Amino acid sequence: MIVIDIDASRVTVAQRTGTERYSYELIAALDRIAPSDIHFRLYVNGRRDQLPPVSERATIHDIRLPRLWTHLRLGPTSWRARPHVLFVPAHVVPLLHPPTVVTIHDVGYRAFPETHTARRRLELELTTRWSLRAARHVITISHATKRDLINWYGADPNRITVTHLGCSSIFAPPADPRVVAAVTAHYGLDQRPYLLYIGTVQPRKNLSRVIDALALTIAAGYDLDLVIAGKRGWLSEPIERRAGELGIANRVHFTGFVADADLPALLAGALAFVFPSLYEGFGMPVVEAMACGTPVITSTSSSLPEIAGDAALLVDPLDTNAIAAAIMRLSDDQDLRATLRQRGLARAHLFNWETCARQTLAVLLQQSR
Repeated sequence: MIVIDIDASRVTVAQRTGTERYSYELIAALDRIAPSDIHFRLYVNGRRDQLPPVSERATIHDIRLPRLWTHLRLGPTSWRARPHVLFVPAHVVPLLHPPTVVTIHDVGYRAFPETHTARRRLELELTTRWSLRAARHVITISHATKRDLINWYGADPNRITVTHLGCSSIFAPPADPRVVAAVTAHYGLDQRPYLLYIGTVQPRKNLSRVIDALALTIAAGYDLDLVIAGKRGWLSEPIERRAGELGIANRVHFTGFVADADLPALLAGALAFVFPSLYEGFGMPVVEAMACGTPVITSTSSSLPEIAGDAALLVDPLDTNAIAAAIMRLSDDQDLRATLRQRGLARAHLFNWETCARQTLAVLLQQSR
């Protein structure tokens, strides 16, 4: 029996985004595809009810601690239990640990330091350096992040494996148009065509420039709204004020966190998904938008060209005029929207959680020897 410990603490939150969704989907897929001689021990810090359904091959261990859980509870507990390997799906290897594989999602704080607080930059810098040093092997979710770790930290490329993320089966064009109509009406979006962003509201997502681009588009005579669907992150206040400063507060809708069940309809109802982020380790919302048949505008930076391929309009995220021009081009060109829809649907099929799980499991088994 091969025993794999997993830090499942990221899963146990009420509102999953980014690394939490990755942890949830990957744990579920690992449980589905692993052979019978593998046993998973899932460690959580409360809220075990938020875990995905798992088989008898997995046991759940609730080892609660209010602070410093990773270093004072996860690490010592796993070290004493002596698994073949510990898997940490997000960034931080415990100070005391058995053989460990860690996923480092991105190093955006290096590329755009001004989008993070000084304290957060220091935390991320220290934990990334430690994890690169302490882990037996590192997983990144794009070739772009792997290159950044090599270029900025001198990481050994032979100790890094790339595993692209998957896309949940819930993301697909809704079969019934009435579902789209009901969801858009629920969020008050039945007045005019809308652009959609999904993700945490924080500077790295470049939302201030998206709002500026919307103002340029409206000034050029286009009748559009912008929907920003996501929970607040750090430094979100200036973003939330920007629309009022430009006199278009009635055209920008901050919905807060949107439940997964509503996302496919919200995406399908949008004129375009606008995601010109400054930096992404992968850009999961781009794949989810493509899977729902929504035309995508995204960035020429970081991992986003790698993920979007030829299925999106790529723009310089620092060029507000370019973002506005892409919005206007999609608004005017029905044939282009149809082309991007078909390309996006095809490209989204390249990303699935079973493939991600098989690649991850191969790394874990290799490092368990």
